[in-house]
Amino acid sequence: MDTLLRTALGTVQGSALKPVTVLPAIVRRRLAGAPIQIDGNVLDPDLQLLLRIERLLPSTMKSSVPAARANLLAMSHLVAGHPRELQRVTELTVRGADGQLGARLYVPRSAGRGLLVFFHGGGWVLGDLESHDAYCRDLAEEAGIRILSVEYRLAPEAEAPVAAEDAIAAFSWAVEHAEDLGVDPALVGVGGDSAGGNLSAVVAQQCVLRGLPAPALQVLIYPAVDLVGRRPSRDLFGAGFFLTEDDINWYRDHYVPDPAARSDPMVSPIFGKDLSGLAPAIVATAGFDPLRDEGNEYASLLADAGVEVTHICEPGMVHGYANILAIGGETRAAQLRIAQHIRSVLNPG
Repeated sequence: MDTLLRTALGTVQGSALKPVTVLPAIVRRRLAGAPIQIDGNVLDPDLQLLLRIERLLPSTMKSSVPAARANLLAMSHLVAGHPRELQRVTELTVRGADGQLGARLYVPRSAGRGLLVFFHGGGWVLGDLESHDAYCRDLAEEAGIRILSVEYRLAPEAEAPVAAEDAIAAFSWAVEHAEDLGVDPALVGVGGDSAGGNLSAVVAQQCVLRGLPAPALQVLIYPAVDLVGRRPSRDLFGAGFFLTEDDINWYRDHYVPDPAARSDPMVSPIFGKDLSGLAPAIVATAGFDPLRDEGNEYASLLADAGVEVTHICEPGMVHGYANILAIGGETRAAQLRIAQHIRSVLNPG
């Protein structure tokens, strides 16, 4: 079967998944293999096929930080599909905690007055404006809002809580400059995927604690919210589903090398003492994600504190599904559900 898959894959390495995605659904399911069912959830067959493809590609072992960063960028291009054309994409700088940060403003063809300040995933160690360019383009167009993607400082060059302080400063800058960005300051939200979801949760908490303008919405896409504890999903999905147990520990050790600092709410927002009064939240979790249970728990804690929560649990998805724009199907439907919920809050009417 791997020989057949290699033939179908062709020259996909370093380009796009089109040689595989154009195959009939019945062929893709055959290439994916027998259905995978764990904890009552069935893995989406197209994602299962993508996992098989990943195993056929050159190893992405994290031998070094530079190599890992290059590998993430290469993988992001592989799964990005064809980036959306927008009305305008502008490079700019925003205020960080200690100097200026690179940023990119995405303006869709039909834009309302809302803005989402977006922080990319990558375990606080990897990722940049380029790795999440395709997703920011797609989200801007589908939600009908501007996206301001911010390149916060990464570990190990900048350990926690530098990224969190950068995120707080950048979000505050966006609110202050809302009119310059063409948006309503009352419709500025914060969001991100994985580590970016962590930073967005921290921003939502710290804006309240510090008396800063609060976001209109917090969008937490399969967020990492607890760098101390572990839950059953870590054991169920810690190998074979893109994000592994080894990955999680590698990221954590680079971002927060001091174990005593990992329970600080600036690092693990699940330990925030008072979650009441926080911005409305969209929390998206995936059924085959080792971070699933902590994301589900954080959504419940927010709701128990009286926060308005829209919890989108995608049973057949894996960690990282929001960025996998090339395969369509159920993955595409899951991406659109996030965008539609964001639109309902930040692009009303």
